Amino acid sequence: MAIDTSTAPATPVAAQAPQDGRLSGRAKLVLFVLCAAQFMVALDFSVLNVALPVLGDDLGLSRSALQWAVTAFALPSGGFLLLFGRIADLYGRKKLFLTGLALFGAASLLATLAWDPASFLTGRALQGLGAAVIVPTGMSLLTTTFPEGPQRDRALGISGTLLSLGFTVGMVLGGVMTDTLGWRSTMGLLAVASVIVLALAPGLLPESRTPDRPRLDVPGAVTVTGGLLALIYSLSTAAQRGFGGADVWGTLVAGLALLAAFVVVESRAQAPLVSLPMLKRRTVAWGNLGGLVTFSMMSTVVFVLTLYLQDVLGLSSFRTGLVFGVQGVLSAVAGGYAAKVIGRFGARRTLVASLLGQGLFIALLLALGRESGALLATVAVSLASMCHLGAIISYGVTVTSGVPDEEQGLATGLVTTTQQVGITIGIPLLGVLATTGGDLFHGVRTVLVIDAVIVVAAAGLVAVGLGRRKA
Repeated sequence: MAIDTSTAPATPVAAQAPQDGRLSGRAKLVLFVLCAAQFMVALDFSVLNVALPVLGDDLGLSRSALQWAVTAFALPSGGFLLLFGRIADLYGRKKLFLTGLALFGAASLLATLAWDPASFLTGRALQGLGAAVIVPTGMSLLTTTFPEGPQRDRALGISGTLLSLGFTVGMVLGGVMTDTLGWRSTMGLLAVASVIVLALAPGLLPESRTPDRPRLDVPGAVTVTGGLLALIYSLSTAAQRGFGGADVWGTLVAGLALLAAFVVVESRAQAPLVSLPMLKRRTVAWGNLGGLVTFSMMSTVVFVLTLYLQDVLGLSSFRTGLVFGVQGVLSAVAGGYAAKVIGRFGARRTLVASLLGQGLFIALLLALGRESGALLATVAVSLASMCHLGAIISYGVTVTSGVPDEEQGLATGLVTTTQQVGITIGIPLLGVLATTGGDLFHGVRTVLVIDAVIVVAAAGLVAVGLGRRKA
């Protein structure tokens, strides 16, 4: 079934380019706009982290409440992804993408000018809501604009590279900007970036939506959004205070119950928010498992390595940032070759090999010592991150390949929800093991062992799952 492109050129911009993966000039501009938006959101996840102590002192936000600077963004950005992905399918991806950019820019300006904790946290929450619109609509615009094959593989490769690079750049850039211009400059940068992208996007992006407009699955939207919000809140809070609080367990149980109810609702809905048959696709189910594992385990490694470098080896924040700066540069290099690797060996083999490589290089970190290990940490985490980037790109290609255009918003919504949930659950589930014991070095090693085992095991499961033939 073809998508409605009545407001777009008759021929997709990417289709005007040769079919060997090369892109036309206009296609490159479209890709630049979409990737710039994704990079901007990725930057927002990490650019504020090192500025939190200074921010708290400036706004009067207590240390115990600083977690809300992160949680206020994470809740809506993860909780509303599926909902906005489906709304974009029904009512227009370009229209919703532009709306999300405008909301994100206005929210960033509010956070920049914040005069008290309430105004700042409101800005962060609205940033998260804007991100929940931008990410799935931007991804679905990418997958519907660039045809399946070499062009889409290359586009997803560039997008995945910038997504990964955004997190790393944010950690380094946030420290530099906070020290030189103050914490407000980190939020101001996002406001300026959103204005630039918003100015370029309307004249470049084609509109697309499903040709028919079934009624929105309201019960499904309520249960999945409520479930994701509760789950992300509980895990984000646990990362700060542990699992001892009644609110953590209460929201965790409520979130799981709502997600279970969502499955029941979707099995009976005439126009479900999530097509259960889609979740039965091997590529969707196993591809998303690979994505969940690679994101959750890599975010945990970065967290515990930060503790190791600063608290065990005594490195400064600047030198620690340089370690992750090298990681980001090498990841960008890997991203430039990922599409070629996928084109030669296939997305499924690349996903399995990338997960296996990520797990093995994480295991290499077990050789770190109490007195030295900065060089080994730099090399091993960079190589693991290169494999991680290969897994990000190949799982995105795996999940979205073969999905009709009218369901691309749903498929990319699943991809981006997996990313957000993966980033959210890794640190509270494993990272706390490094901080709750008496010996930090021993705790870091314990986390690395578990992390490596999970990634290698996931590689095996994905290999078997994607290798099974349909009955």
